[in-house]
Amino acid sequence: MTIEMLIVFGVIITAVILFATEKISVDLTAIIVMALLLVSGIITPEEGIAGFSNTATITVGAMFIVSEALKKTGAVNFLGVISSKIFKFNFWVGLIGTMLVVGIISAFINNTPVVAVFIPILLSVSADNKLNPSKLLMPISFASMFGGVCTLIGTSTNILVSSIAEQHGLEPLNMFEFSSLGIVFFAAGMLFMIFFGVRMIPKREYEGELTRKYQMHGYLTDIILLPEAKSVGAKLSESPLIKELEIDILEVIRNNQRLLRPLPEIYLEANDVLRVRCDIKQIQKLKDRIGVKLKSDLKIKDEDFKTERLELVEVIVAPNSDLIGRTIKTARFRNIFHANALALRQRGQLFNTGFAKTKLKAGDAILVELRKEDHANLKQDPNFVIVSEIDLPKFNKNKIIPAILIVAGIILAASLNIMPIMVSALIGCIFLVATKCISLEETYKAVDWKVIFLLGGILSLGTALEKTGAALLVSDKMIAALGDFGPAAVVAALFLLTSILTSIMSNNATAVLLAPIAITAAEAMGADPKPFLMAVTFAASASFITPVGYQTNTMIYGVGQYRFSDFLKVGTPLNLIFWILAVILIPVFYPF
Repeated sequence: MTIEMLIVFGVIITAVILFATEKISVDLTAIIVMALLLVSGIITPEEGIAGFSNTATITVGAMFIVSEALKKTGAVNFLGVISSKIFKFNFWVGLIGTMLVVGIISAFINNTPVVAVFIPILLSVSADNKLNPSKLLMPISFASMFGGVCTLIGTSTNILVSSIAEQHGLEPLNMFEFSSLGIVFFAAGMLFMIFFGVRMIPKREYEGELTRKYQMHGYLTDIILLPEAKSVGAKLSESPLIKELEIDILEVIRNNQRLLRPLPEIYLEANDVLRVRCDIKQIQKLKDRIGVKLKSDLKIKDEDFKTERLELVEVIVAPNSDLIGRTIKTARFRNIFHANALALRQRGQLFNTGFAKTKLKAGDAILVELRKEDHANLKQDPNFVIVSEIDLPKFNKNKIIPAILIVAGIILAASLNIMPIMVSALIGCIFLVATKCISLEETYKAVDWKVIFLLGGILSLGTALEKTGAALLVSDKMIAALGDFGPAAVVAALFLLTSILTSIMSNNATAVLLAPIAITAAEAMGADPKPFLMAVTFAASASFITPVGYQTNTMIYGVGQYRFSDFLKVGTPLNLIFWILAVILIPVFYPF
């Protein structure tokens, strides 16, 4: 083993640790990987930045724009609301119909915005029918992955592996080359969820109101400042209540009117009502404090936050949010978004107090109070997805018909090999802007730049694996251990290894790491590389056993009140079923 190989393996171990622990964002991890390989001299500067001009990176960026254009026409929303109405007749018919719709749409556009549209719709269904949202959200997340493996453009991983194959002198994968096995996976996944999966999701008490869902009754109360209180006449930011008791004052109510100017600048007066957030022990301290009267038998409800000017909403931190890695405090949440963060649900844990310094992660659910005039700005902010409301579908016939025709043209041109998928996707984006299905400004916002930088940076790792011979070394070890059992055993090992890695790190990073090894192993065995690549591709796009292995799982994690064990319980048998099907059917559909 050479020094260069040792460096590459060291970089891989570092990357896996950083991806798995989420100490830093995945895009920054990818750039660090690229930088380490450049500094070590293993790759040249040209090879380092080649990932940003890679056809996969450009195609993925273009498909983000295509997905957003379709979403903005209202077609996805329209289909979602139609699906939700079926629940009024029968739960299972509604769920199966919704999963089919989500899966079919996700086969042709990015599944993250599809799931983002359906989350508030299904939460509304949950509230109307008194169903626990956990029974609805996990199935649609999984269904989006079932659909994503059916076509080349269904997920960025498929596009990425096709590009890696082309770089190695192989034929690029065509639009429907995934469909034969993908449809089998879709059908198997649907049947499992219908007969077993949904029933395996733990039943939890239905939480109707947001304040009940976030258990706010034990952490919020109203206090009245009596004339003799020490804080009367003091600026709120300098109040003894803040300095001595370390409570968080959310609102000041004076003469039955909420004061909406910046709280720290308010001078407190006698008989002001303060809505405070604190734990039970601090509430007990308040009872004994001279000059402060605790409102008796106060039971916080959603209505207590809703006035003509204020409302209560639930949001989730978007997968591409700039807030990831920052805290409520450092992000200046109240000043920037003009909203109070009342509670935080992160990775299955609920925080009612002391979360201002907690680093935010994608999929975190936040209970927010804000003024109605600030609602529209928050809704349009790409950092969040508002999930506690549902809009009426905006179905723009003049725009949706051109949008659908353009997307159909992209698919047709790539399917018939008239032009490469990158070219057809770029031309499609031009037509979408020209027909005003999406504005030029909206195209910049539509692209998930974290994914683009992830792809651009991490592709250098694949180059290093091949250049140093590290991919050959790993494939030789794999063949030595499993070669006597034939290429099917190597395919089985690649699928299993990919499934494990993609459960703890980025699926795209996993594909970049293992695709070169798969190609090298196939060449060493004198076999066609396609079945080996298919094992990596399908496994990387089907991550069910953890809530952090795939973006849609992360999105539903907090808002669905799931625990890590929920995904493990339902996802493990599903992953095993896919593994068995892959081992049996990959050699059938993609012969060695």
